[in-house]
Amino acid sequence: MNATAPGLAPWPYPLWIAHRGAGHQAPENTLAAFRAGASHGYRAFECDVKLSADGVPFLLHDDTLQRTTPAHGVAGDRPWSELSRIDAGGWHSRAFAGEPIPSLEAIAAFVRRNGLALNIEIKPTPGLEAETGRVVALEAKRLWQGSAIQPLLSSFEPPSLAAARDAVPGLPRALLLDRLAPGWFELTQELGCAAVVTAYPLMDADVIARLHGAGLRALCYTVNDPAEAQRLIALGIDGIITDAVDRFSPAASGGMLLD
Repeated sequence: MNATAPGLAPWPYPLWIAHRGAGHQAPENTLAAFRAGASHGYRAFECDVKLSADGVPFLLHDDTLQRTTPAHGVAGDRPWSELSRIDAGGWHSRAFAGEPIPSLEAIAAFVRRNGLALNIEIKPTPGLEAETGRVVALEAKRLWQGSAIQPLLSSFEPPSLAAARDAVPGLPRALLLDRLAPGWFELTQELGCAAVVTAYPLMDADVIARLHGAGLRALCYTVNDPAEAQRLIALGIDGIITDAVDRFSPAASGGMLLD
């Protein structure tokens, strides 16, 4: 569990978060990637979730299939019965050929069984922002019922977060930002978020102070450079999402591994 900053409510999530499972060590957004991250000592993970044509939440970053599978076209146009049979591992390396696209239910079983934390990025197919937020929140509530650590729902899409809030108000939410546009702070409060997750160059002492002053947590993505990680830790960052699970050790002093 991450340390509690003065004046802030307890935060149940570890500082170090493996991006898309451990998406460089193994095929991103697969169970193999989660196992790889766990083998490096990670206790928290981030993944991308969207809906199949028949409403099943599953893990995939892109709207289309062709970057990470041999299939083509919009993933959300296919039913889960088709998506679940697609090879999502062979593109990475031969060792992972045949690794399937996982459902959110499969990931929930893995993280709960192993006592891990999860940041679910709601990644809707365009046009399904609200529906994806609603379904993911309801499924998260069902799958993590009775769990001591609930998943953190995040998204770049305010309609997804608003729908998640309306469906399951008790689940924590975070607004993802790739720029600090006018009104970003007010939007965070309007959506009832517990945290903001920015691209790491945006995160500085003023942003962290503003968030902490409002009782919100500050996280950032995707930090792979040791100097940036050290800068953010010194500023009091609450969460660091990284691809470099083989360079940063959550168990090492300050979470750092020296090359």
